[in-house]
Amino acid sequence: MKVLLLENIHPVAVEVLEARGFEVELRAGSLSEEELLEALPGVQLLGIRSNTHITRAVLDGAPDLLAIGCFCIGTNQVDLVSAADRGIAVFNAPFSNTRSVVELVIGEIIALARRLTEKTHKMHDGVWDKSANGSHEVRGRTLGIVGYGNIGTQLSNLAEALGLRVIFFDTADRLAHGNAQRMRTLDELLAKADVVSLHVDGRPGNAGFFGEEQFAKMKPRSIFINAARGMVVDNESLRDHILSGHIAGAALDVFPVEPKAQGDEFQSVLRGLPNVILTPHVGGSTQEAQEEIGYFVAGKLAGFSLEGRTELSVNLPAVLAPAHVAGHRIGFLHINVPGVLAGVNGVLADAGANVTGQYLSTRAEQGYVVTDTLDPLPADALAKLTESEHTIWLRTWDA
Repeated sequence: MKVLLLENIHPVAVEVLEARGFEVELRAGSLSEEELLEALPGVQLLGIRSNTHITRAVLDGAPDLLAIGCFCIGTNQVDLVSAADRGIAVFNAPFSNTRSVVELVIGEIIALARRLTEKTHKMHDGVWDKSANGSHEVRGRTLGIVGYGNIGTQLSNLAEALGLRVIFFDTADRLAHGNAQRMRTLDELLAKADVVSLHVDGRPGNAGFFGEEQFAKMKPRSIFINAARGMVVDNESLRDHILSGHIAGAALDVFPVEPKAQGDEFQSVLRGLPNVILTPHVGGSTQEAQEEIGYFVAGKLAGFSLEGRTELSVNLPAVLAPAHVAGHRIGFLHINVPGVLAGVNGVLADAGANVTGQYLSTRAEQGYVVTDTLDPLPADALAKLTESEHTIWLRTWDA
């Protein structure tokens, strides 16, 4: 099988995949829709990060594609519904770089509270500005976390260790860590927080989530951080509130439009502002995180294509099947209607199959069943399953 990895994915992913027998092509930058349409025929597995967008048109032009690995946390760059309709599994790394993102945010909170960006710029310009004006300790101040998922909760733990009081808001029912307190509304959080840090996902409904109304409700001279998604924030409004002095400082690692390749010019209305930290989407870009992501996602891609395992897939039914070490395995992805599983087991029984294990799950309009048998099924039995009106795909593996 052929694998295409884009956007400087860590070399450990290549090692993992080549060790499992895959042919791997590694490219440095992202590809446009047109470039993807040229590159994907003949490719079974695709690895991307956040800057390559997989649209319905791309999927229509990739008849050989079995799975997509997002070597990052987010998956909003992939049309997940269209991928699921085609039976293409999508995997990501929801936990591997959380610590790296959290450490960046902690560093930014301290740097902004101490106005280190302005101090270092003046020093580079030869100006000795030894003043405590506008500089504060973070101890005793209130951090408001918007989005209390994997990153938000870990940020909560480290922030408390530094002496920050933590409050949070999330639309989901989340368990508070340590002494953190849930706020009933976003407005309640904005009124109390000295620092607001966004950690929401990239679902379409979050576009423009934080704009003029929200910035106006933040405490005077508070700090704003966005290490979530660029499309979530109205940067024009943020610029206005920084220039007016209402917001004392900001740090952003993500932007609505980001350069495609290393060295391309970065454009933003926030360039050149004092006490503003701009970083090129490097929240998860530590050697430790990228190595762990490379190992994790490459393993998921290999497990799916070689053994039919879909655990932690973000768009197909997640079946946690054991490693395939003996016998014959059948993976059957189908439309989720009553009677399909009974039909599958009827075919197995008629074929006299000795079933050694069966694992199944459903998700929305799809069902997935993995069946292990002692011996391969006869061709006519496989044909019955393949030709069913409910079949999306059927694959077999021999140990």
